[in-house]
Amino acid sequence: MAQRSKQVAGFAAAVADIPDGAVIAFGGFAGPGTPYNLTKALLDQGARRLTCIGNTTGGAHQPRLPDIGMLVEAGQVAKVVCSFTAATRPTDVLPFTKYYEAGEVEAELVPQGTLAERLRAAGAGIPAFYTPAAVGTELAEGRETRVINGREYLLEYALPCDVAFIRAWRADAAGNLQFRLAQRNFCPLMAMAAKLTIVEVEEDILPAGALDPDQVHLSGIFVQRLVKVPPAPEGLWTVRRQERAK
Repeated sequence: MAQRSKQVAGFAAAVADIPDGAVIAFGGFAGPGTPYNLTKALLDQGARRLTCIGNTTGGAHQPRLPDIGMLVEAGQVAKVVCSFTAATRPTDVLPFTKYYEAGEVEAELVPQGTLAERLRAAGAGIPAFYTPAAVGTELAEGRETRVINGREYLLEYALPCDVAFIRAWRADAAGNLQFRLAQRNFCPLMAMAAKLTIVEVEEDILPAGALDPDQVHLSGIFVQRLVKVPPAPEGLWTVRRQERAK
């Protein structure tokens, strides 16, 4: 029996059934792997009371592209879980900051490595783990710690997601993915932690099985929907990526 393609016709269709209150992970790290097109589609779709998980809320880079901060500005977000709730440079101001300071959105700050491990644990079926990261800081106040072999560790819980938005370089119709350079970052971990993974793909989607198995970075078992990024201007970040490649 031929395997059914996971390709969806467009971004609006890919996110149409995401409900209010969903927990959504957004891949990417300062550009590579960031699902700008899916984020824009969710902004247009209008789901509210979302919990957003990502490395940062975005907004510091110009020209600005769709990010978690835009969802916050649109009143669609209840909580953000990320490694950077503020800008890394004093000259940058994240749009998210004023909403957090006004008490309009909740934020959970998680060390970057811990965020990755919480996602990995969710995908691996591990409910919790101990880590030395954040021990002795404000992030550990009032939380469970344990001394193991003479060193104190902080208890962290897995971080499962309802949906993961990620971006990949290549894909086949079965959902097997290849990432390019730094695209991999959080993307595979988020896909494994999510019930539903939606991928925006840069290159034309290949027939199932066309990718060399040794070059598959994420198995299609973790992917449910694929959308081909169209050429600019419809496809966001397409021109920017082409300019950098010159």
